[in-house]
Amino acid sequence: MKVGSKCNVRTHAYLGPMSVARVEPLTTARALRGPFDYSIPERLAGIEVGDVLQIPFGPRRILGVVVEVAETSELPPERLAEPIRILGSGTTPELVDLGTWIADEYCSTPSRGLSMMLPPGTGAAGERIRAKTEKSASITPAGEEALGDGTRLGAKQRAVLEMLLDGEASGAKIRDGAGADSSTLKRLVERGLIERQDVSVRRRPVSAAVGSAAVDAPDLSKDQQVAVDEMKLAIEGGEAAEYLLAGVTGSGKTEVYLALVEEVLRRGRTAIVMVPEIGLTPQAVSRFQARLGDRVAVLHSALTDGQRYDEWQRLRSGSATVCVGPRSAIFAPLENLGLIVVDEEHDSSYKQESDPRYDARDVARRRSEVNGALLVAGTATPRPETWARVKRVELPGRVDGLGMPPVEIIDMRESDPRGGPIHDRTMAALVEVRARGEKAIVMINRRGFAPWLNCRTCGHHWGCPNCDVSMIVHRESGRLVCHHCNHFEKLARRCPQCGGTTLSQSGAGTQRIERDLAEHLAPMPVIRLDADTSDGPGGHGRILSAFDQADSAILVGTQMVAKGHDFAEVTLSVILDADATLRFPDFRAEERTFSLVTQLAGRSGRGELGGRVIVQTLAPHAPSIEKAANHDSPGFLEGELQRRRLLDYPPYSHLIRIQLGAEDEGRVAAAADRVAALVGDGLTEEDSLLGPAPMFRARNRYRRRILIKTGDRRATVTVVRDAVDSLAQEGAFRKVTVSVDVDPQ
Repeated sequence: MKVGSKCNVRTHAYLGPMSVARVEPLTTARALRGPFDYSIPERLAGIEVGDVLQIPFGPRRILGVVVEVAETSELPPERLAEPIRILGSGTTPELVDLGTWIADEYCSTPSRGLSMMLPPGTGAAGERIRAKTEKSASITPAGEEALGDGTRLGAKQRAVLEMLLDGEASGAKIRDGAGADSSTLKRLVERGLIERQDVSVRRRPVSAAVGSAAVDAPDLSKDQQVAVDEMKLAIEGGEAAEYLLAGVTGSGKTEVYLALVEEVLRRGRTAIVMVPEIGLTPQAVSRFQARLGDRVAVLHSALTDGQRYDEWQRLRSGSATVCVGPRSAIFAPLENLGLIVVDEEHDSSYKQESDPRYDARDVARRRSEVNGALLVAGTATPRPETWARVKRVELPGRVDGLGMPPVEIIDMRESDPRGGPIHDRTMAALVEVRARGEKAIVMINRRGFAPWLNCRTCGHHWGCPNCDVSMIVHRESGRLVCHHCNHFEKLARRCPQCGGTTLSQSGAGTQRIERDLAEHLAPMPVIRLDADTSDGPGGHGRILSAFDQADSAILVGTQMVAKGHDFAEVTLSVILDADATLRFPDFRAEERTFSLVTQLAGRSGRGELGGRVIVQTLAPHAPSIEKAANHDSPGFLEGELQRRRLLDYPPYSHLIRIQLGAEDEGRVAAAADRVAALVGDGLTEEDSLLGPAPMFRARNRYRRRILIKTGDRRATVTVVRDAVDSLAQEGAFRKVTVSVDVDPQ
């Protein structure tokens, strides 16, 4: 029997005489309503919340998750089917509740919410990844006696037994240490002198060493100690508390995190430390592992399936009590959470881009409330939403006592465009860095070589055939690439329209900046960090490690280079086209520009050599750029909050975005009108609805967008969910995809 609301599917297990489980199928169908009752036979007694079951569902066999233990069913036993089996290890009761909460909060389905809580590898056929094992050998009492009583032993047999006196060893270790092969071990087993057994082998994540990591805790500065002491009081209270750790770049926020983690571990509790991107994980992991050892596990998508499975199981079993990683680390299966850290809390990568479109910062707040844990959000550039709402602890100065680096703004309106994207004063500063044997970071938030290819003869422009956007020039591969659908073509040498050869590559990306700097600053190494160079396991760590180990070098990249890296030898930070983010039609454009400039400026001058910052821009008087140049976060946030209050933008309202797509433009337009009408009927006079508005075509799909501004998030989410579910029931719109983004970033 179907039980519960249409957006909350649950699994119950009844262990009494009838034994009933209420099962939530793990399916992507939005129109499916659950939960469904199943009779649990005696052979499956002991089912617990979080178990994954294989269940019959019509003619199919699918998975379901146990979310609640129940004692009754509204249906008689003869109408209930039985689950087929329990599959693999499940998840925790807390994470089951969290999955259903996410589905409700972000207008998704329980199936999608619960799927994120399950062990890595749990798919349609159940948990496919298993623990890795290998044969290990240990000496028996008879073997020990044989070494001392004159028993006849071959040289290799004796070497094996003597080696095993120090403890058990794997076959590979025995082969390397004693030169014995499997036949030697087999004979020793037959004689009863050794035993062999399967042991689990941990597939350890491999992280490139980036920067130095201290084993011992340093003495905290006065400001750090005040911050730690205040937040320790919250830990002692044992109730949920939230703090904003607002500290300038280089103020020692990570040492505050470490001190708080050590405090909760002393109290027998656990901790999650989130960083915004995988690129920051190597530095974070190395610092936490140096201090805390094997108690630290790491979770992120760049790990192999086996590594993710082993780290997840270490956290579930309690052998690891601290999880470090990006957004998905918030789902670590830790019991008794005492602390959650959200480092660089301003970063938009904490928002999931696919369904369910959760915000890891809000999920962290939920887990903090449920567990009575301390939540610490740290950043040099707080979000206006956080600044206005959360109690603050501030670190106003750098931990080394050095001042913030001076910032020079270069007005590119006065520059000759024929001189290229790098101003003469900027190039001169980079030449000085080379002469002194120091390091610099140069950021341009655009990858590829050039963003546009045009024919100067007839004006033809190369656009993507699948998307209404320009193709990006990638000279290294000799291709034009669409960054939306990944369509690519061979880089043209002649115009297909007029046959002309006067082709213009306009603008600049990371590849062009890398080339220009390599030509002007040779033999100084120029290292590029962007999505093209860091692809593959360990890519970020490999590049950052190379920059860290170089005596003198320049790191060129997209916004990846501005996020949290700590290199004491960097004496110059440069941001090119600093106002690029101001050109987006987004009410957060000023906030993002301020954050990007401030964060990149913070990479410079972290050592005794000091540093400087150069900002190239066409908008030198923009408030975000002027405030960033003066390192004035409070001043910027005060002005930004005033502007948002006048316009009724977050944090003074909530936004909900509905996006529809289809290959047929007429169908998506009709579907968007239908959803807008359904939603509009449920809104109040205080709410506002914008759209449907057309968007550019992407991946051969026409798109429409609806934006809702509301003061009552929960009530409006219910209205939107009902409208989207209603559309899903209408056959005419089955080929229309609909996505809902609550509080979009």
